[in-house]
Amino acid sequence: MESAAVVDMGNGRSSRRKDVSRPTVISNPYAYIPDNFSSIQQVTLTLREQGLESSNLIVAIDFTKSNEWTGEQSFGGQCLHKIGDKPNPYEQAIAIIGKTLAPFDEDNLIPCFGFGDVTTHDQEVFSFHSDHSPCHGFEEVLDCYGKIAPRVQLAGPTSFAPIIDTAVSIVERTGGQFHVLLIIADGQVTGSREKTSKTLSVQHEKTIQSIINASSYPLSIVLVGVGDGPWYDMKMYDDDICARQFDNFQFVNFTAIMSRKAANDLVKESAFALAALMEVPIQYKAFIELGILGRTKGNAKRVAPRPPPLHSRDQPIQRLSNKIVESNAALPYVVCPICFAKAGDLAFGCGHVTCRDCGLFLSICPYCHTKIIRRVKLYSG
Repeated sequence: MESAAVVDMGNGRSSRRKDVSRPTVISNPYAYIPDNFSSIQQVTLTLREQGLESSNLIVAIDFTKSNEWTGEQSFGGQCLHKIGDKPNPYEQAIAIIGKTLAPFDEDNLIPCFGFGDVTTHDQEVFSFHSDHSPCHGFEEVLDCYGKIAPRVQLAGPTSFAPIIDTAVSIVERTGGQFHVLLIIADGQVTGSREKTSKTLSVQHEKTIQSIINASSYPLSIVLVGVGDGPWYDMKMYDDDICARQFDNFQFVNFTAIMSRKAANDLVKESAFALAALMEVPIQYKAFIELGILGRTKGNAKRVAPRPPPLHSRDQPIQRLSNKIVESNAALPYVVCPICFAKAGDLAFGCGHVTCRDCGLFLSICPYCHTKIIRRVKLYSG
């Protein structure tokens, strides 16, 4: 029977800590790490005490279209990438993880990438620098992000496969050094299966395969969820991929942790940092015991990131006249502007169009922010 430890996540619920060595059995000396810290420094000290010696960080940011409306509840209805006087959820997560992992990063060089925009979709990634050079410390990560975010044209579909493959190629090039891939994203992979469905989208299948392939390398994958979600499919990546050499994926709900009641913001930040990184020392131990640390295989995918985009985000959105919506006339093929994967076959009363999969679960139009009171199925001619 698989052993696990119950960890208080600080939000009134318990999370069952999994044996990261599955299916290979490795004894876990870290049965319990409480999250009652009041400072980032305490979390850093605990990580060091639990065996983490050094790490290299890779940062990846989700620039898919859903960022425009998944802040409806958690970010005052604003786009999650909005740059303003107060840090947005992406900036908050970057800063907190940066303060926690900075003492473990020996060279302070952080490769940074974006994915899901109109230049990359679900196939590629773009670098934060035109020459693909890493950022020097988290201050530069935040500075580059602040310059890129307003210029990116958000798109889709969502897939984590390209960025995981990119991280694996970096690990391979560095001779098998230990890396932590920090993915900050606002939602699940496109085509997320319903709880009662057994079918997986192409994006899901590729993401799962990339996670499996990455388990042959000293790479810890931490996915931080920002915004309103949903997140139910993240458990599948976190717990249910049995073909891996070890459990290399950790999901953390940033919104849930940062919205809970606490004495002050430092307590919440410390709880988030611990939740995101608590399995990293155990994974590091697994790398050593499995003989993965310092090993290269020579068969990692060669990834050539695109340069940072230069677009403006303000682009015209497909909108149908009320006459067309009412008549349900035959339409030319229109790609859904959310997932960019399916036909736009569902119109709202305001005239904006998405595919049925993307539009059925929305309560507010992501484009004009009016309440959706009517949906009309469309048929292409």
